[in-house]
Amino acid sequence: VSVQIFIADAYTISPELPAMFDGVKLAAVATVLYIIVRCLNLKSPTAPPDLTYQDTALNRFLLKSCSQLTKEYIPPLLWGKSGHLQTALYGKLGRVSSPNPSGIRKYLPMQDGATATFDLFEPLGDHRTGDDITMVICPGIGNHSEKQYIRTFVDYAQKDGYRCAVLNHLGALPNIELTSPRMFTYGCTWEFAAMVGYIKRTYPQTQLIVVGFSLGGNIVCKFLGENRTNQERVLCCVSVCQGYSALRAQETFLQWDQFRRFYNFLMADNMKKIILSHRHSLFGGNSVKMIDTDLSRLYTATSLMQIDDNIMRKFHGHSSLKEYYEKESCVHFIHNVHVPLLLVNAADDPLVHDSLLTIPRTLAAKKPNVIFALTLHGGHLGFFEGAVLFPQPLTWMDKVIVGYANTICQWEKQKPPCQSGHMSESSCTEEKA
Repeated sequence: VSVQIFIADAYTISPELPAMFDGVKLAAVATVLYIIVRCLNLKSPTAPPDLTYQDTALNRFLLKSCSQLTKEYIPPLLWGKSGHLQTALYGKLGRVSSPNPSGIRKYLPMQDGATATFDLFEPLGDHRTGDDITMVICPGIGNHSEKQYIRTFVDYAQKDGYRCAVLNHLGALPNIELTSPRMFTYGCTWEFAAMVGYIKRTYPQTQLIVVGFSLGGNIVCKFLGENRTNQERVLCCVSVCQGYSALRAQETFLQWDQFRRFYNFLMADNMKKIILSHRHSLFGGNSVKMIDTDLSRLYTATSLMQIDDNIMRKFHGHSSLKEYYEKESCVHFIHNVHVPLLLVNAADDPLVHDSLLTIPRTLAAKKPNVIFALTLHGGHLGFFEGAVLFPQPLTWMDKVIVGYANTICQWEKQKPPCQSGHMSESSCTEEKA
């Protein structure tokens, strides 16, 4: 009897099992889809950049003529709304279908025995204004002219009539030995200043567009703000994805929010490789005991802050990490920049914490020459555009820099001298609408 009851119960229960398994499958699929939607940020809308600026004649002209600042930035649908994937694609591939512009490498001996290098690319046609314009470009941390995002941008700028000079950060090129016990740091402007000086001497008629990416943005803004003479013959400056204050950023880099601690580890690992590739030039003059101490601390470092404290700050004799970050951050110099200045960041940049963006937002609200553009998407130096899956070779970042530069050149060409963007605010009185 018990066997018959068991069989009867089995027949009673078994019809419900497939339905139960289907429910589990459906729940699993729904969970996966939810995770995908959340991770890829698929529900996030597309929008034009959020702009902070003062209402001036130049800014009105810029917003009317530079369409990238007012039109929607549309990233690839399936993955482009994820700041992590935008950043990862930039970090791993740089760009898609990257060109290979032909340039000449220049070597500049420095007073301390170092040798700065930069690559010079001549324009591939006349500039639309007929003027001689040179873009002086400072890449991101540990980057140089051979990086794909730099090559893509240079090729695009050349075709629009710009000469391009691209700084190779000291120590970043693997095939060029250091000639002094020093390499690039977070805010040292010496090599960039040497490149700009060479361009001004070699091309006395040229005017300059200053461009900085990430760490390079910090360097170019600091360079312009250090001395008013550095702004001579500069038409404008564009900074993309910089963090403005290393001292404020260091705390956020130790947080796991947006996986910044993981990115910190990856960048520290890359810095280790660069430093170790030049170990003989950097540490050769020290005692064996000091070399062993420095290298052991380098090997065990898991963050940029540890490397900066044990190695980088010593290149310029800073007594503490706080002093190093304070003196090498553009936040203390950028208010001295009087040429038109475009500051670009992405809200989903996993490397730049939202709290750091109060710096450019406040600056743009106070100074008439500054526009702060914050995109919803783009990650760190990604800004890929595309329809569904495959990104276009040119990014929104490439287009907005050249578009902004073209508009400034057009403004300078057609406006009377008292309304030129690089004039001081007191040099003329703007007509009221």
